[in-house]
Amino acid sequence: MAGASFPSLGLSKDLLQAVRYAGYQEPTAIQARTIPLILEGKDIIAEAKTGTGKTAGFVLPVLQLLQGGEQQARRTIKALVLVPTRELAMQVNSAIKDYGRNLTKPLRSALIIGGLNIDVQLRSLIHGADIVVATPGRWLDVTRRQKVDTGHLKFLIIDEADKMFDLGFAEELDAVLKLLPIKRQNLLFSATIDDKVRALAGKFMPEAVHIRIEDAVATVEQIHQRVIEVNRTNRGPLLRHLIATEKWEHVLVFVASVRDADTMVVKLNKADIKAEPFHGGLTQAQRERVLAGFKNKEINVLVATDLAARGININKLPYVVNYDLPRSPEDYIHRIGRTARAGESGTAVTFIGHEDQAHFYLIEKRARVRLPRESVPGFELTGDPLPVIKGQAPVKGKRMSKKDKARAAVKRGEG
Repeated sequence: MAGASFPSLGLSKDLLQAVRYAGYQEPTAIQARTIPLILEGKDIIAEAKTGTGKTAGFVLPVLQLLQGGEQQARRTIKALVLVPTRELAMQVNSAIKDYGRNLTKPLRSALIIGGLNIDVQLRSLIHGADIVVATPGRWLDVTRRQKVDTGHLKFLIIDEADKMFDLGFAEELDAVLKLLPIKRQNLLFSATIDDKVRALAGKFMPEAVHIRIEDAVATVEQIHQRVIEVNRTNRGPLLRHLIATEKWEHVLVFVASVRDADTMVVKLNKADIKAEPFHGGLTQAQRERVLAGFKNKEINVLVATDLAARGININKLPYVVNYDLPRSPEDYIHRIGRTARAGESGTAVTFIGHEDQAHFYLIEKRARVRLPRESVPGFELTGDPLPVIKGQAPVKGKRMSKKDKARAAVKRGEG
């Protein structure tokens, strides 16, 4: 739907106003495709990469449909959004509150996730909620402890379905589906649609409309990617130098471990750079406080690990830094996708030393990019490249097959 506008998608005046407040000028490709279909009552399976605006793609039409629905009895749930992580749940719940702030008929939302007091969450459902945003495990815990009326459920939304399987939520998803009414509208979003996701969708939404945004990878190509060669011992000074000289006021930095995050924050604060860590070692309350401070720009630098950063969505975040390389090309794309979201511009900076060259070449190959290297005066990469050591080539026919290995293991056990 090239050239689509938000008014042309059929959204109400209240929601169009919310979109303007959020700073959207025109819908992204996924929004233009999904919003009209959801408003028509269709089940959809949407394949869309991180950073393409898919949260608004389902939140806006669901809010509108709930506005037009009949009032139900207390303690009923109208819409259930299932997500794989606490951070993504908070992001979706925040979007619901932002987009629904000026609705003529106010809607209630509830956040049901681990890390928060379950008794408080149970009480939030006593009077019912128009929309519940939950992680599968915690939702099942809640439904086992307290009677929750889902008989009036109108919408089931599963976001980042591929991550659900990556994180081992297959059994929980099956258990949740068995507790829901058969008649409902189903919306499934996933970065990739593999056999597992396809099998899940086939169970409960066989007639869904499939949507695939072909240019989803372009969100990565639109990011200004810089690769700076630097010795490992100089990465910290270089980061502080770039923050100061290039006037980076809002930066997300990725590191490999909790310890690295805490150590970097201490050094940045000593340099009068307001920084905070964001990792699994923090309590849920601490993570919420830190994330809110970063979003409000009270914190200049957020130093995060990969696990904690799942689902972080910061509007107009200008800089992302790969201080440590990610383990996989997929994680690289996920990291840099924290910037340049929903059509905004952004820069991703990656530090690499001699020991990182081979791994980063693999990342480039998988991501189908080849990026120029640069150096910063005073922080140039020194020393000799690491020697390339090739392993001995396998001798054909000399390795044990899987069956032979299994037989050998059995014999050892018998002996």
